[in-house]
Amino acid sequence: MADDLLHQALDTGATPIRDAREGQRVRLHGVVSALTLRPREALRALEVELFDGSASIDLVWLGRRSIAGIEPGRVLNVSGRVVRHHGRLVLFNPRYSLEPRQEAA
Repeated sequence: MADDLLHQALDTGATPIRDAREGQRVRLHGVVSALTLRPREALRALEVELFDGSASIDLVWLGRRSIAGIEPGRVLNVSGRVVRHHGRLVLFNPRYSLEPRQEAA
C-alpha cells in the first residue's frame, strides 16, 4: 500500500513528504491517516496527519473544528510552506483539495 501511495503522489507531480524541507513551499498528495481536534488554550486547531507512502507530515488548520470531507482514509492534495514545530514537519493552514472518493469494486 505504501508503494502505491508513493507512486500516486509522484504521478501527480507532488513532492514526496520524505523530501520536504523546512522553509520550502511544497505541493503534497497523500491519505489522511489521523485526525485530531486540539483545544489549545483559547485557539482551536484541527490537526491531520497526511501519509504519502514515504513519510508523514502534520497539517494544522488554526481556528477550525472540522473541514467537510476531511476524514481518515480520504486522499488530499495540499500546498503550503513547511515549518518545523515541536520536532515535526508541519503545514499550517494549507491550501487543499479533496480527491474524488474511490468506489469499491
